[in-house]
Amino acid sequence: MAFIDEMTMHMKAGNGGNGVMRLLHQKGKEFAGPSGGDGGKGGDVIIRGIRDVHILSKYRHQKEFSAERAGDGGNDSLHGRNGDDLILDLPIGSIVKNLETGAEYQLLKDGDQILVLKGGRGGFGNEHFKSATNRTPKEHVPGQKAEEADFTVELQIVADIGFVGLPNAGKSSLLNALTRASAKTADYAFTTLEPNLGECYGFILADIPGLIEGASEGKGLGHKFLRHVKRTKMLAHLVSLENEDPLAVYETVRKELATFDKDLASKHEIIILTKTDMVTPLRAKEVEKAMKKTYPRSAVFTITILDDAGMKTFQDNLLKLLKKEA
Repeated sequence: MAFIDEMTMHMKAGNGGNGVMRLLHQKGKEFAGPSGGDGGKGGDVIIRGIRDVHILSKYRHQKEFSAERAGDGGNDSLHGRNGDDLILDLPIGSIVKNLETGAEYQLLKDGDQILVLKGGRGGFGNEHFKSATNRTPKEHVPGQKAEEADFTVELQIVADIGFVGLPNAGKSSLLNALTRASAKTADYAFTTLEPNLGECYGFILADIPGLIEGASEGKGLGHKFLRHVKRTKMLAHLVSLENEDPLAVYETVRKELATFDKDLASKHEIIILTKTDMVTPLRAKEVEKAMKKTYPRSAVFTITILDDAGMKTFQDNLLKLLKKEA
């Protein structure tokens, strides 16, 4: 299923039911008064946050969503049935904007519900207008038209930690090793085409698609995926030791993040030097030492997913940091 993280849709609440004009007839009496009931209230439109980053893909062929119209009033003063609400499930992290009013709504937690469009009120039936001076009213009111508007939905993934780095830094492989995710990997400069999520002891880990130099200016995947790191609580910068100058690679990613949004540069971060199996132990130690000296405020780890014991130690340390950050 194709990953979709932005779309435009039209949403409409339900119209109110019509009030009706009815006359009450009883056996032996020609007329016993008005009996037209009121119309019901139309259904509201409510958006709800759920833990499914792929839910927008299910809507890709449907661009209009409507709550139920209410029922009209009936004979014998019967009130019309209220219309059912439309509850539209969207991924946690969605920003929903009403293009008519400019109102913006954010779904940040699982189960969050926000009313975005109100259903129309029901109209009054003729019984409503009965009075001492008007015993046979004919007036009745149609149901109120409901609110409707075009909306944009933009997903910004909410995660406890986001893996960032250039293509082939090992983000997808690390996510797979730490969680039960099944992100695609490759032996060449492969960049993930969509964010992948995994869970590690209750913490959400996100593999953010690989950045390239100039991403903040829209090159490569550009802004399309940079926005997904905005809401991560902590960033993990992955740098492959296969690179000739790992420090320069790290700076490239830092520059792109800061250019896109200066707040990203101030997020708590760790540095993970990957693929230690591709270099000598001496080379790995040299880069680790240089990284710690240049960036003393960031924790630095060296890993290879081929070392089970080393990965277990890294996972334990990562969980300690995540618990501290939570």
